[in-house]
Amino acid sequence: MDKTLKAKTRLNGICPYFTMFPLDFPYSILEEHGSRGEWVLDPFCGRGTTIYASRLLGMPSIGIDSSPVATAISEAKLVNIKPGHIVSTAIKILKNAEEPSDIPTGEFWELAFHKNVLNSLCKFRESFLRNCRSDSRKALRAIILGALHGPRPKSKQSYFSNQSQRTYAPKPNYAVNYWKRKGLLPEEVDVIEIIREKADRYFGLEKSQGMGKIIVGDSRNNKYFQKIQSQVNWVITSPPYYGMSSYIPDQWLRSWFLGDSSQVNYSSPEQLNHLSPDHFSSALKKVWENSSDICAQNATLVIRFGSINTRNVDALEIIKKSLCQTRWKIKNIKSAGFASQGRRQAIHINSKVSNPREEYDIWANLNC
Repeated sequence: MDKTLKAKTRLNGICPYFTMFPLDFPYSILEEHGSRGEWVLDPFCGRGTTIYASRLLGMPSIGIDSSPVATAISEAKLVNIKPGHIVSTAIKILKNAEEPSDIPTGEFWELAFHKNVLNSLCKFRESFLRNCRSDSRKALRAIILGALHGPRPKSKQSYFSNQSQRTYAPKPNYAVNYWKRKGLLPEEVDVIEIIREKADRYFGLEKSQGMGKIIVGDSRNNKYFQKIQSQVNWVITSPPYYGMSSYIPDQWLRSWFLGDSSQVNYSSPEQLNHLSPDHFSSALKKVWENSSDICAQNATLVIRFGSINTRNVDALEIIKKSLCQTRWKIKNIKSAGFASQGRRQAIHINSKVSNPREEYDIWANLNC
């Protein structure tokens, strides 16, 4: 991807998601081997990197993910909207909304957000829960998700919260102790100005047109694939690595904004089974089988996969087992380098990574 194009791909960074892979991965594959108008599927769409790469190349796409946070971010990669419309929608919501019926309380919330900022966030939250169908609302929702928590620079404020990490949410007990120890209080930031700046940044230069659909659902369940009428030519994805199962608690604040509890949720009912490599392979197999049901003849599947340092498993063996006795036939396996080169899943799960694990791109073709 050339430097000129990279300058115009800001929309891909609208909200972080710690399992994100580089845009170059799907983009380079589709640019070299795909054709405009061909359909692309990502059954583990995450923050929608494959979705956005498809958009840049004029290819319609479908994303599926069990995480409402992931799908909310991905939906923003498909909208076609001008920054001014996003800001107008935000102003209208705050002007017309009634006082929120559910404002979280407690020490964490008092220290995480200024009371007036939290009030505005709750107005947005309740408005989106009633209606988030328009492109302007989907874009605004993703902007707020991305700005919900993050660092406090000395100059212009870019986030709504007290000092936090941007990628994953602060855990209440740790955060409260940290803020107290450092004497940090939440500031009354200008909510609309933050939205305006981010709308300009992420949508101001966007010239490509989004086409496709995002589905909230478990890709192991075939019913979500029955909603798809198009024949898919490309499946490009990166499943969660075996043992990586902290998605929900690490995104709990963004999950709250989308309607979840105001307390950390440590359950993971719709995540892949991480009890053993065999269980994990069996779960992946269902996804590959479901994907093949909506694919055109000679469709191509490309999987990026690796392992995390806390689990001593053979990543390639897991993928090979998952594809065994499906209609997908492995054609090629390429090294994708090491996890440290791409801010990948292995880095997040263990901050002291001394031996980064190799990642692989597994190419398979559909045998009809």
